[in-house]
Amino acid sequence: MSMAVAGLLAGMALGFAGYFGGFGAFVLVAALGAVGFVAGRFLDGDLEPGDFFRSRERADRRR
Repeated sequence: MSMAVAGLLAGMALGFAGYFGGFGAFVLVAALGAVGFVAGRFLDGDLEPGDFFRSRERADRRR
């Protein structure tokens, strides 16, 4: 499935949730969609668990 089709489906799901369930349902569907997206990327091997827990130290902060 192309990214355009996936975006279309996600937009339609958010639209239906917002129309029929109100703003709370819209936010819930958006949050669960984001969690599902991250889980799918993790299962596909595009993300590593360490990507979320790496330190952001810069060379100038080590002094």
